[in-house]
Amino acid sequence: MKVEGEGQLLKVFIGESDRWHGRPLYEAITLKAREMGLAGVTVIQGIMGFGADSRLHTAKVLRLSEDLPVVIEIVDKPDRIALFIPVLDKMVTEGMITLDPVHILAYRHNGTKPAGI
Repeated sequence: MKVEGEGQLLKVFIGESDRWHGRPLYEAITLKAREMGLAGVTVIQGIMGFGADSRLHTAKVLRLSEDLPVVIEIVDKPDRIALFIPVLDKMVTEGMITLDPVHILAYRHNGTKPAGI
């Protein structure tokens, strides 16, 4: 798949304990994005944060949180992101979703070398 040029960065901010049909929401989103053929997904676990309820979630040693912040990042072409947003909207009942323009310089998989190398 060639993904270069103008794209979009879709970010989903949720909690680690959020669920979708019995599985972790971050996992369900990742699997759905893969099923829909999006370029890629990265799930990042935060060490501290708070959301709309202002409740602090932290990974401090003395207080282990069961609901650490999770950020899911998805980059692809705008038309492909647009198809995924309605699906995501149904899955995320609590959290925040953002969308930013990005310029994709390269998207490669193992064995692909840039021209001239």
